[in-house]
Amino acid sequence: MLRRSLPRGGRWDRRRRLGQPDTSEGCGRAPDQPTPGAAGGPCFPPPGRPTTPLPSASCRGGMKLRSHRLPLAYSTQLAPEASENCNRAALFAKAEELLVKRMASGDPVAWFLRGQLYYEEGLYEEALIQFEKIKDVDLQAMYQLGVMHYDGLGTTEDPERGVEYMKKILYSDSPEARHLKFAAAYNLGRAYYEGCGVKQSTEEAERLWLFAADHGNPKASIKAQSTLGMLYSVSAQKDLKKAFFWHSEACGNGSLESQGALGVMYLYGQGIGQNTKAALECLREAAQRGNIYAQGHLVEYYYNRKFYSTAAAVAKRITDHDDIDKLAKITDCLPTYVAKGVAMAAFYFGRCLQLGLGVQQDQAAAAKYYSRACLLDPDAAADLELAANLGKI
Repeated sequence: MLRRSLPRGGRWDRRRRLGQPDTSEGCGRAPDQPTPGAAGGPCFPPPGRPTTPLPSASCRGGMKLRSHRLPLAYSTQLAPEASENCNRAALFAKAEELLVKRMASGDPVAWFLRGQLYYEEGLYEEALIQFEKIKDVDLQAMYQLGVMHYDGLGTTEDPERGVEYMKKILYSDSPEARHLKFAAAYNLGRAYYEGCGVKQSTEEAERLWLFAADHGNPKASIKAQSTLGMLYSVSAQKDLKKAFFWHSEACGNGSLESQGALGVMYLYGQGIGQNTKAALECLREAAQRGNIYAQGHLVEYYYNRKFYSTAAAVAKRITDHDDIDKLAKITDCLPTYVAKGVAMAAFYFGRCLQLGLGVQQDQAAAAKYYSRACLLDPDAAADLELAANLGKI
């Protein structure tokens, strides 16, 4: 009923850790790529397309980052194999009953596990009550309360309180805080970047994310490693070599978002020499794992290479997705870039329909897909429209 969880990110690409002989032809840092002195997030548009900026001083403005999931040695998620024999509600009730019995027998861990069970099932108000009872004796409960107050889960948003809890964990001397420090540092970096609960400071955000990334340590915050790639892709801190380095580290540690980012960087020679073979390997693997932005760039690649039937077929599948937030949650990719990937696919599918490339010509359907691209990402759609008007696509 209660099962141990694998580390987030899995083991899919541990063979591709940096320095392996094949990394110059795949997802990871090339063997001769120097390690930058400082600290890699989402993907990069091709040259001429504006990079979507990160939020600056306004609280939660622009592209919203997500809180770091609680690092756990175990999980209360309901085992998928058990769901075949009984419905989820019955399974949940059985898990809850087991935890109540363990609490009654004096098991201190069961108090946290019950709150975590509620949290993972989306019962945030119940989780909040449970975590509040034990926050002074269980730092994992304090961590979850910090996330819930910052993001307004089960309670009204209170970023100051969320920051307070994360600072207590980060600067705690307790051995129980050790596995939480990197995640807490990432969350504090997010707060400083967004200017929520603290005075906005990109410099302090960078410092905290560098600590959380811990030189690419796979047991540190992979989300921080990927977010540094994002940070170093924007104008104020722009350093594409650093961005490539951090996306390489995050990709090697299992980050789906960074794997797509590396594909785009290889494709357009950003922060690394242009390498179409490595780009396609990264983009295809990321696309297979569900990275929508990588899928959008594959559509663009196929279209530009005049593989119109393939471009249209892939684009059609992408445009069938209509819940951006759900896709972002499932893939742990930023909604901004999920929307951008769908927008790219919608525009190119519209182009195929308009010109009858790889599909039967249909002007009315083309107009519908053009409109969808404009709604999802007006800037990307405008750039693609300009390229189409100039005869480039």
